[in-house]
Amino acid sequence: MKKTTNKQRDSSMRAEYDFSNGVRGKYAKRFKEGTNIVVLAPEVAGIFPDSAAVNEALMALVQIAKRRPKAK
Repeated sequence: MKKTTNKQRDSSMRAEYDFSNGVRGKYAKRFKEGTNIVVLAPEVAGIFPDSAAVNEALMALVQIAKRRPKAK
């Protein structure tokens, strides 16, 4: 197996990409902690103009759920 040189690796990188000041693992801890991304169905996403509207609707549902007596 032949070892690739830096020149060979760099030849596939576009000129506009510059990672010379990059920090390896900068966001690794945050990524490891998890994420709260929710993917909406396209028909649901089409109803809301932005994430603030989605959050507002969900908070309204939370308030309704809190007022409703719990089922036995």
